[in-house]
Amino acid sequence: MPAPGGHRLTIRIDLDSGVRVGPGKIALLEAIESAGSIAGAGRKLKMSYKRAWDLVEELNRNFGQPLVLKAPGGAQGGGAQLTISGSALVKHYREIEQAAHDAASRPLSEVGRLTQKPD
Repeated sequence: MPAPGGHRLTIRIDLDSGVRVGPGKIALLEAIESAGSIAGAGRKLKMSYKRAWDLVEELNRNFGQPLVLKAPGGAQGGGAQLTISGSALVKHYREIEQAAHDAASRPLSEVGRLTQKPD
């Protein structure tokens, strides 16, 4: 999420269970919701289908319930959608990200000023 001056704060959550969730996995979940498929999400993110599929499998395995429901391809086309838990994870991550951004905006700008050379 960009801050004033173009600076950016990136959030990665490391859970006690060892599960990690960061901007890449959240972007993948959002792209699945938007595209309606893992393949479409991968294309949107310029990610291989295998990489996208592997990340979905990891997410589904590491949470207490699936985050993405997958329908097999074939003549009917298949697809994927977020579960209620998947949507909740995205929502909570974005809330954490916004709260961190709000709290860090001023100090982040100050850190950015440290990189500027004096005139």
